[in-house]
Amino acid sequence: MSRIGKKTIAVPKGVTVTLDGQTVTVKGPKGEHAWTVADEVEIKQDGEELSLAPRSDTARARAMWGLSRTLVANMVTGVTTGFEQTLELVGVGYRAAMKGNALSLQLGFSHDVDIAPPAGVTFATPKQTEIKISGSDKQAVGQIAAVIRKLRPPEPYKGKGIRYAGETVRRKEGKKK
Repeated sequence: MSRIGKKTIAVPKGVTVTLDGQTVTVKGPKGEHAWTVADEVEIKQDGEELSLAPRSDTARARAMWGLSRTLVANMVTGVTTGFEQTLELVGVGYRAAMKGNALSLQLGFSHDVDIAPPAGVTFATPKQTEIKISGSDKQAVGQIAAVIRKLRPPEPYKGKGIRYAGETVRRKEGKKK
């Protein structure tokens, strides 16, 4: 039994959930998302709650049960509060700035790296060494954060690079004389 799958999903006020066969559509103040639940999982709406259950007792049905519940819950959270990821730039001369709604990064290359935001994602730079990525789709926010971090991952000797806020970088000892 999936502990995650057994939990019901509360639908807050201001959010409408529409079930059309296996397709779930969630509309809220921050946008609209739709996703098709796997055939092995049954979804029901009981007033202000959504519940999911596996149609059979196969391993795939149980796996899709927990996954489907999490993805639908993320859609509900995304259209109400949204998701945010913060990146920190550590290193001399590493800076971030906004060019329109695109992000311009100076990362020690001979050129600036410009990144256009995907649909539904916005960038903000409260400080030169901080990037805030926000949007209503958890996967899109996490994906663009990973793409930006991959440009200069934190290195273990000096700790320079782009890291997630709160991420600890294991430091190595340098050369000895």
